[in-house]
Amino acid sequence: MTTGEAVEGAETPLEDGARVVLFDFDGVLIRGDSFTLFMRARYKRSFGRKLLALVTSPVWLLLAIFSRKAAAHFLVRLALLFVGPARYEQMATAFGVELARTPRLFPRDGIAALRRHLHAGERVMVVTACEETLARAILDELGLAGVPVLASTFRPGWLGMRVRRHNIGARKLASLAEIGLARWDVAYSDSWRDIPMLRPATEPMMVNATPRTCKRVEKALGRAVGRVAWY
Repeated sequence: MTTGEAVEGAETPLEDGARVVLFDFDGVLIRGDSFTLFMRARYKRSFGRKLLALVTSPVWLLLAIFSRKAAAHFLVRLALLFVGPARYEQMATAFGVELARTPRLFPRDGIAALRRHLHAGERVMVVTACEETLARAILDELGLAGVPVLASTFRPGWLGMRVRRHNIGARKLASLAEIGLARWDVAYSDSWRDIPMLRPATEPMMVNATPRTCKRVEKALGRAVGRVAWY
Protein backbone atom coordinates (compact mmCIF):
# COMPACT_ATOMS: atom_id res chain seq x y z
CA MET A 1 0.00 0.00 0.00
CA THR A 2 1.36 3.42 -0.90
CA THR A 3 0.72 6.66 0.93
CA GLY A 4 -1.44 7.89 -1.92
CA GLU A 5 -3.58 4.74 -1.79
CA ALA A 6 -4.02 5.05 1.97
CA VAL A 7 -5.25 8.61 1.72
CA GLU A 8 -7.48 8.04 -1.28
CA GLY A 9 -9.09 4.96 0.22
CA ALA A 10 -9.94 6.76 3.45
CA GLU A 11 -11.56 9.85 2.00
CA THR A 12 -15.19 10.51 2.95
CA PRO A 13 -17.64 13.18 1.78
CA LEU A 14 -17.10 16.46 3.63
CA GLU A 15 -19.40 19.29 4.46
CA ASP A 16 -18.81 22.45 2.42
CA GLY A 17 -16.17 24.58 4.06
CA ALA A 18 -15.12 21.77 6.41
CA ARG A 19 -12.12 22.61 8.54
CA VAL A 20 -8.92 20.63 8.06
CA VAL A 21 -7.34 19.22 11.22
CA LEU A 22 -3.91 17.56 11.27
CA PHE A 23 -2.64 15.29 14.03
CA ASP A 24 0.93 14.22 14.60
CA PHE A 25 0.99 10.63 15.86
CA ASP A 26 3.87 9.71 18.17
CA GLY A 27 3.64 11.66 21.40
CA VAL A 28 0.18 12.92 20.48
CA LEU A 29 -2.12 9.95 19.85
CA ILE A 30 0.26 7.33 21.25
CA ARG A 31 2.70 7.60 24.11
CA GLY A 32 6.27 7.22 22.90
CA ASP A 33 7.55 6.36 19.43
CA SER A 34 5.59 3.53 17.79
CA PHE A 35 8.25 2.57 15.25
CA THR A 36 10.95 2.49 17.93
CA LEU A 37 8.73 0.11 19.90
CA PHE A 38 8.46 -2.06 16.79
CA MET A 39 12.23 -2.16 16.29
CA ARG A 40 12.88 -2.93 19.97
CA ALA A 41 10.44 -5.82 19.75
CA ARG A 42 12.23 -7.14 16.67
CA TYR A 43 15.50 -7.31 18.58
CA LYS A 44 13.96 -8.54 21.82
CA ARG A 45 12.21 -11.46 20.11
CA SER A 46 15.16 -12.63 18.03
CA PHE A 47 18.40 -13.88 19.57
CA GLY A 48 20.00 -13.87 16.13
CA ARG A 49 19.30 -10.18 15.59
CA LYS A 50 20.53 -9.30 19.06
CA LEU A 51 23.73 -11.17 18.33
CA LEU A 52 24.07 -9.40 14.98
CA ALA A 53 23.60 -6.03 16.69
CA LEU A 54 26.29 -6.97 19.20
CA VAL A 55 28.75 -8.08 16.51
CA THR A 56 28.22 -4.87 14.53
CA SER A 57 28.24 -2.60 17.59
CA PRO A 58 31.62 -1.02 16.67
CA VAL A 59 30.01 0.22 13.45
CA TRP A 60 26.82 1.73 14.83
CA LEU A 61 28.51 3.07 17.97
CA LEU A 62 31.01 4.86 15.78
CA LEU A 63 28.18 6.21 13.64
CA ALA A 64 26.41 7.44 16.78
CA ILE A 65 29.40 9.64 17.65
CA PHE A 66 28.82 11.66 14.50
CA SER A 67 25.09 11.15 13.90
CA ARG A 68 22.47 9.43 16.06
CA LYS A 69 20.23 9.43 13.00
CA ALA A 70 22.78 7.45 10.99
CA ALA A 71 23.21 4.95 13.83
CA ALA A 72 19.45 4.51 14.15
CA HIS A 73 19.15 4.04 10.39
CA PHE A 74 21.82 1.33 10.53
CA LEU A 75 19.98 -0.53 13.32
CA VAL A 76 16.69 -0.33 11.42
CA ARG A 77 18.32 -1.82 8.33
CA LEU A 78 19.77 -4.55 10.54
CA ALA A 79 16.39 -5.30 12.12
CA LEU A 80 14.83 -5.65 8.66
CA LEU A 81 17.66 -7.61 7.08
CA PHE A 82 16.32 -10.09 4.48
CA VAL A 83 12.71 -9.02 5.19
CA GLY A 84 10.68 -8.62 1.99
CA PRO A 85 7.56 -6.50 1.40
CA ALA A 86 4.98 -9.20 2.15
CA ARG A 87 6.72 -10.34 5.31
CA TYR A 88 7.21 -6.74 6.44
CA GLU A 89 3.55 -5.90 5.96
CA GLN A 90 2.57 -8.99 7.95
CA MET A 91 4.95 -8.16 10.82
CA ALA A 92 4.13 -4.44 10.98
CA THR A 93 0.38 -5.07 10.86
CA ALA A 94 0.53 -7.72 13.59
CA PHE A 95 2.62 -5.48 15.82
CA GLY A 96 0.33 -2.51 15.18
CA VAL A 97 -2.68 -4.56 16.27
CA GLU A 98 -0.74 -5.67 19.36
CA LEU A 99 0.09 -2.07 20.29
CA ALA A 100 -3.48 -0.91 19.75
CA ARG A 101 -4.64 -3.52 22.26
CA THR A 102 -2.47 -1.95 24.96
CA PRO A 103 -4.75 0.82 26.28
CA ARG A 104 -2.13 2.46 28.51
CA LEU A 105 -0.22 3.52 25.38
CA PHE A 106 -3.02 5.76 24.12
CA PRO A 107 -4.10 9.01 25.81
CA ARG A 108 -7.88 8.86 25.97
CA ASP A 109 -8.08 12.65 25.79
CA GLY A 110 -6.23 12.64 22.47
CA ILE A 111 -8.36 9.93 20.87
CA ALA A 112 -11.49 11.68 22.16
CA ALA A 113 -10.33 14.99 20.67
CA LEU A 114 -9.78 13.35 17.28
CA ARG A 115 -13.24 11.79 17.39
CA ARG A 116 -14.81 15.16 18.27
CA HIS A 117 -13.25 16.72 15.18
CA LEU A 118 -14.60 13.85 13.08
CA HIS A 119 -18.09 14.14 14.54
CA ALA A 120 -18.02 17.88 13.81
CA GLY A 121 -17.68 17.04 10.11
CA GLU A 122 -14.09 18.24 9.89
CA ARG A 123 -11.44 16.72 7.65
CA VAL A 124 -9.05 14.93 9.98
CA MET A 125 -5.70 13.51 8.93
CA VAL A 126 -2.77 11.91 10.75
CA VAL A 127 0.59 13.18 9.47
CA THR A 128 3.44 11.19 10.97
CA ALA A 129 7.05 10.10 10.71
CA CYS A 130 5.95 6.59 11.70
CA GLU A 131 6.01 4.01 8.91
CA GLU A 132 2.71 3.83 7.04
CA THR A 133 1.80 0.14 7.47
CA LEU A 134 2.39 0.28 11.22
CA ALA A 135 0.51 3.56 11.72
CA ARG A 136 -2.40 2.33 9.57
CA ALA A 137 -2.67 -0.94 11.50
CA ILE A 138 -2.77 0.89 14.84
CA LEU A 139 -5.44 3.36 13.75
CA ASP A 140 -7.55 0.64 12.13
CA GLU A 141 -7.48 -1.43 15.31
CA LEU A 142 -8.49 1.66 17.31
CA GLY A 143 -11.59 1.98 15.14
CA LEU A 144 -10.20 4.89 13.11
CA ALA A 145 -10.01 3.23 9.71
CA GLY A 146 -11.64 6.25 8.06
CA VAL A 147 -8.85 8.62 9.10
CA PRO A 148 -6.29 9.15 6.29
CA VAL A 149 -2.61 8.74 7.09
CA LEU A 150 0.40 10.46 5.56
CA ALA A 151 3.42 8.58 6.84
CA SER A 152 6.94 7.40 6.13
CA THR A 153 7.23 4.63 3.54
CA PHE A 154 9.65 1.78 2.85
CA ARG A 155 10.77 0.09 -0.31
CA PRO A 156 12.42 -3.29 -0.92
CA GLY A 157 16.20 -3.32 -1.32
CA TRP A 158 18.85 -5.95 -2.00
CA LEU A 159 19.15 -6.89 1.68
CA GLY A 160 15.67 -6.09 2.92
CA MET A 161 13.33 -3.17 3.41
CA ARG A 162 14.76 0.34 3.43
CA VAL A 163 13.41 3.87 3.82
CA ARG A 164 11.88 5.42 0.72
CA ARG A 165 10.45 8.53 2.38
CA HIS A 166 11.00 9.74 5.93
CA ASN A 167 7.96 11.89 6.57
CA ILE A 168 9.42 14.28 9.13
CA GLY A 169 9.82 18.04 9.45
CA ALA A 170 9.50 19.92 6.17
CA ARG A 171 8.89 16.61 4.37
CA LYS A 172 5.39 16.65 5.87
CA LEU A 173 4.62 19.84 3.93
CA ALA A 174 5.70 18.18 0.68
CA SER A 175 3.51 15.13 1.45
CA LEU A 176 0.53 17.36 2.12
CA ALA A 177 1.15 19.36 -1.04
CA GLU A 178 1.18 16.13 -3.06
CA ILE A 179 -2.43 15.44 -2.08
CA GLY A 180 -3.47 19.03 -2.75
CA LEU A 181 -3.44 20.42 0.79
CA ALA A 182 -1.79 23.80 1.18
CA ARG A 183 -3.74 25.10 4.16
CA TRP A 184 -5.23 23.69 7.34
CA ASP A 185 -7.03 25.08 10.31
CA VAL A 186 -5.67 23.10 13.26
CA ALA A 187 -2.43 21.16 13.75
CA TYR A 188 -1.57 19.13 16.85
CA SER A 189 2.01 18.20 17.71
CA ASP A 190 4.27 17.59 20.69
CA SER A 191 7.55 18.51 19.00
CA TRP A 192 9.43 21.51 17.65
CA ARG A 193 10.29 19.33 14.66
CA ASP A 194 6.76 19.97 13.43
CA ILE A 195 7.27 23.72 13.18
CA PRO A 196 6.88 23.52 9.36
CA MET A 197 3.46 21.86 9.80
CA LEU A 198 2.41 24.14 12.66
CA ARG A 199 3.31 27.38 10.88
CA PRO A 200 0.47 27.36 8.26
CA ALA A 201 -2.16 26.35 10.85
CA THR A 202 -4.68 28.91 12.06
CA GLU A 203 -4.59 27.12 15.41
CA PRO A 204 -1.23 25.50 16.18
CA MET A 205 -1.64 23.24 19.22
CA MET A 206 1.10 21.76 21.41
CA VAL A 207 0.26 18.51 23.18
CA ASN A 208 1.93 17.65 26.50
CA ALA A 209 4.90 19.76 25.43
CA THR A 210 7.38 21.24 27.89
CA PRO A 211 7.35 25.03 28.43
CA ARG A 212 10.76 25.17 26.75
CA THR A 213 9.45 23.40 23.64
CA CYS A 214 6.40 25.67 23.49
CA LYS A 215 8.57 28.77 23.75
CA ARG A 216 10.82 27.48 20.98
CA VAL A 217 7.82 26.89 18.73
CA GLU A 218 6.28 30.28 19.56
CA LYS A 219 9.55 32.03 18.79
CA ALA A 220 9.73 30.28 15.40
CA LEU A 221 6.09 31.05 14.57
CA GLY A 222 6.12 34.57 15.93
CA ARG A 223 2.83 34.01 17.76
CA ALA A 224 1.29 32.14 20.65
CA VAL A 225 0.33 28.49 20.39
CA GLY A 226 -2.45 26.58 22.11
CA ARG A 227 -1.43 24.13 24.82
CA VAL A 228 -3.29 20.99 25.89
CA ALA A 229 -2.52 18.20 28.33
CA TRP A 230 -3.85 14.81 27.27
CA TYR A 231 -3.96 11.80 29.59
